[in-house]
Amino acid sequence: MKKHILIVDDEVEIRDLLTRCLSSNYRITAVASAVDAKRTVQTDPPHLLISDLQLEDSDGLEMIEELKALLPDLPVILLTGVLFDAEVVSETLDKKVSAYLPKTSPLTRILDEIKRLLDR
Repeated sequence: MKKHILIVDDEVEIRDLLTRCLSSNYRITAVASAVDAKRTVQTDPPHLLISDLQLEDSDGLEMIEELKALLPDLPVILLTGVLFDAEVVSETLDKKVSAYLPKTSPLTRILDEIKRLLDR
């Protein structure tokens, strides 16, 4: 059975790109909003969450905290266009997410993080 990845991003291009790249190896659910992400986690819990930081209906970090309250061991990749310096990542993001990657990261880097988090 394929592992389930939930992608939350309000940019349809990002959702489509990740879905195309990942669907041969993983079962993908791609949604545009925090509301849909919460519904998915409650009805079809994923093995991994890939989320943007800035969503139209929510702050991505708040949504991640809510989802982690439902699934405390859920690994999370924050894939965002917002760039943080190393200090912010180590002090804030490391406590909430398993990996932080800029949206400009090569697909191979994203795939490596997915494999690392799902194979642990």
